[in-house]
Amino acid sequence: MSLSISLLFLTSLLLFSDLSVIESATTEYTTLIYKGCAKQQFSDPSGLYSQALSAMFGSLVTQSTKTRFYKTTTGTSQTTITGLFQCRGDLTNHDCYNCVSRLPVLSDKLCGKTIASRVQLSGCYLLYEVAGFSQISGMEMLFKTCGKNNIAGTGFEERRDTAFGVMQNGVVSGHGFYATTYESVYVLGQCEGDVGDSDCSGCVKNALEKAQVECGTAISGQIYLHKCFIAYSYYPNGVPRRSSSSSSSSSSGSGSSSSDPSSSTGATGKTVAIIVGGAAGVGFLVICLLFAKNLMKKKHDDY
Repeated sequence: MSLSISLLFLTSLLLFSDLSVIESATTEYTTLIYKGCAKQQFSDPSGLYSQALSAMFGSLVTQSTKTRFYKTTTGTSQTTITGLFQCRGDLTNHDCYNCVSRLPVLSDKLCGKTIASRVQLSGCYLLYEVAGFSQISGMEMLFKTCGKNNIAGTGFEERRDTAFGVMQNGVVSGHGFYATTYESVYVLGQCEGDVGDSDCSGCVKNALEKAQVECGTAISGQIYLHKCFIAYSYYPNGVPRRSSSSSSSSSSGSGSSSSDPSSSTGATGKTVAIIVGGAAGVGFLVICLLFAKNLMKKKHDDY
């Protein structure tokens, strides 16, 4: 009986450690960054728009197991909906699917049945719009965020601007995605999958210039334009090392694949190691106690 209880306790600990892995891994690339919802709702008495939208969502999610960028059109001539998704260039197909599969539910929850919607997570985004929806410039800024801490007079801006230049060149050679580190500055840039190399370079350059103006001496920032986005982080004590299970190969293009060290994965590995190690330690202790108990019982029986 005691052995069964002990084994059950040990199994529970190991199961909880697995849950910790799953929960921590998903938070790295599924954090909501922003949403954009059209003000106009569907006029859909026949339900045709809803059917077309559902079919499009299903197609996008299915394709996310194979590629990091996909664009499609569904519906009839009167209910045409164009949609796309894109995953960050350093995500594996598995992580891309896990990210994209959340977006249809989030879009419906955050925007409802609007004629256009865009939901951006830290690892992927989804966009759809009905035929005839007014278009915007690929250079239009959709969202920005700048770090609260500022640093000046230490050569930071020079390092950042040099890193920006490296990244602008990198997205061209990487055909739409590039991430790297330069003198304690981590930078990442990505363009929408159907943007050519030349236009991608121009879009990223525009985003970098906006980062310089909008974020100033902030040690981190993210700028999202309609057709591209960039992110940077400065680590005065050096960029922390982290292992990444992500792959850089993709049909949407990839450059140097260096995942952002500020994400939670590095800490996750340590947390998981402690949990699993603790569970193993408890299991070993239980085995030792059972062995000692049986030994004492044997000695008692001998007398």
